[in-house]
Amino acid sequence: MFRKFALAGAVLAAAVSLTSTAFAGANDYAFEPVKAEVKKGNVTLTVRLVHKPTGKPVSDAVIISPRIDMSPEGMATMTAPVISAKGTQPGTYDFKTDLSMAGGWLLTVSAKVQGEQETVTGKVTFKATD
Repeated sequence: MFRKFALAGAVLAAAVSLTSTAFAGANDYAFEPVKAEVKKGNVTLTVRLVHKPTGKPVSDAVIISPRIDMSPEGMATMTAPVISAKGTQPGTYDFKTDLSMAGGWLLTVSAKVQGEQETVTGKVTFKATD
């Protein structure tokens, strides 16, 4: 009888382990700046999307509605138009924008990652200099 319980416990533990791996979520991904400091004006901001558990770049994400605003230290209501494009390196994504003022800017970006049900959203800070 003990063997039945031990076998049932092992099967349950394996099922829980597989379930937690199969249902990885949006928190398993992060957007990082490739270069956090840029000159103000017309710029291309590049971010990398990384799968945190493996450290590998994610190249096949579909970017959804990026937005850039002055960061909270500056004028939070100031925004700039932003256009997304595929980056030149694996797992990178480019955003063309006009950072009209020096200071902190916050890029908010969402992405659909293949195989994930949840939308991945990240906030990346950039510093524009004169």
